[in-house]
Amino acid sequence: MILQALYDYYQRKQADPEDALPPFGFEWKEIPLVIEIDVDGRLVQIEDTRSGEGRKKQARAFLVPQAVKKTSGIASNLLWDNAEYVLAIPRKVKKDQKKPDPARVLQQHEAFVERIRSLPEPAASNPGIVAVLAFLENFACRDLVRLPVWKELRTNPNLSFRLVGESALVCQRPVVKDTIERLAEETANSKDKGICLITGEERGISRLHPAIKGVWGAQTSGANIISFNLDAFRSWCKEQGNNAPVGERPAFAYTTALNHLLRKGSPQRLQVGDSSTVFWAERPTEMESAVVDIFGEPPKDDPDRQTQKVAALFKSVDHGRYVRDDANTRFFVLGLSPNAARIAVRFWQVTTVGKLAAHIVQHFEDIRIVHSAKQQEYLPLFRLLTSTALQGKADNIPPNLAGDTLRAILEGCPYPRTLLAAAVQRCRAEREISYPRAALIKGCLARATRISNPEQKEELTVSLDPDNTNPGYRLGRLFAVLEKIQEEASPGINATIRDRYYGSASSTPVAVFPTLIKLSKHHLSKLENKGREVNFERLLGEIIDGIGDFPPHLSLEDQGRFAIGYYHQRQDFFRKREPEIPQGDDQ
Repeated sequence: MILQALYDYYQRKQADPEDALPPFGFEWKEIPLVIEIDVDGRLVQIEDTRSGEGRKKQARAFLVPQAVKKTSGIASNLLWDNAEYVLAIPRKVKKDQKKPDPARVLQQHEAFVERIRSLPEPAASNPGIVAVLAFLENFACRDLVRLPVWKELRTNPNLSFRLVGESALVCQRPVVKDTIERLAEETANSKDKGICLITGEERGISRLHPAIKGVWGAQTSGANIISFNLDAFRSWCKEQGNNAPVGERPAFAYTTALNHLLRKGSPQRLQVGDSSTVFWAERPTEMESAVVDIFGEPPKDDPDRQTQKVAALFKSVDHGRYVRDDANTRFFVLGLSPNAARIAVRFWQVTTVGKLAAHIVQHFEDIRIVHSAKQQEYLPLFRLLTSTALQGKADNIPPNLAGDTLRAILEGCPYPRTLLAAAVQRCRAEREISYPRAALIKGCLARATRISNPEQKEELTVSLDPDNTNPGYRLGRLFAVLEKIQEEASPGINATIRDRYYGSASSTPVAVFPTLIKLSKHHLSKLENKGREVNFERLLGEIIDGIGDFPPHLSLEDQGRFAIGYYHQRQDFFRKREPEIPQGDDQ
């Protein structure tokens, strides 16, 4: 199903003249330096295609013949490769690194030249190919040393060729391009035949599938979703790709489509924890890129993008847009994570645009909670997840949590219980109930209650709920009031009861609250404003009346309600009060 969806996406993009994916046998590749020659093979210049400054320099991408799979042996790409292959220039290495073997570098260069010479007609007699071969036979390294790009050549960048006065590379010339496509087709047809799992047709089966690049944490040279490299993985004496037969063309199509979705700067790719997640639909829809803006962190140059996208989604759902137009368009979500030389499928979701839009809106409704005006209205998924991690670092997000959370959002099912546990644990460990943590806890509890008992009234509200009688929620409110009394009684205090007692108060209330209430009487007596003292005593009475006996311990869910009660009460203390209008005053 995954491969078929990616194959269909490739076919869809191929039909789009403005955004077509590479044809069979080609790929888009960043080429930092282009060797420009004349028709006689004389060097004119070496053009630097990179733009930007420092480490942010990015090379221009060109359509080139598909790269070969390189292992420990010598294997050359056609009409493009690194400087060792193209110009026989050994790469510059650091002092502690092993220097390249000059003999091997020369063999690599000879393999590069030989592959160009093996091109059949009509490509072999094309002026571009003739010029490239003439250059490779006559150039001398000493001529290159004088060029400004010599230092760049020693870093072993990718190189290709272009005739002076042309904008396309030699490999992009129509005759050369047609020949390369024909060779790729002939090679595919010469493979052992089998029934392709994607198309159901008899085709030449791909023994080694092209590499998938762009998965965070995987090998930079690329990894595979489908590969068989040990005897234990084989069945019925079939070797490598024959265990899961996929034709050469379909294998190229699905890997090209996936590499396109995973490419750097892709608007359809989202990094969620250790999962590289991509989104696409069976036909064009705004949701393909909007979902990344909705869940992702907004760019620095457009900090309001995420808020605007979520607001637009709410409006679209309210107006029925995703019901009338794209509701039945199938939508695909694929989460990938690194696994040694392979890529693991973390999750795979097939839904429709209409259902997806409704589930995303429900997610933001579930986590909606009162916050200050300066804080972000709609929290990105990354901010939510890092709030559960040690030191707020993405590397410390618990394994599988990111993928499980995203799946719960997209499917509209309960959030993983490990998410609630992680948020509650961070609150206890750091003794801080931040906006993202409170939003997560509220969302987990609200969704679990709604799904397990749809008829039950919403238990947790967006802001303070004085009528909520849950012991955990009431105890959280009580703890917040006791802390506020201490703060006002001792202005400028460095550590409050939260720093010393939050963990035990939220888990074993009976062991802590009697002591804290006795302590509050001392703090109340220190207040100079007696009206303030009366108000605090009345508030304490209202909260304690709904508790009864202090429970010996609180469950994980009630510890979450404790955190929400504390957060709600603290936010209510800082809420601006509307001036009361005296009774009988018409104004």
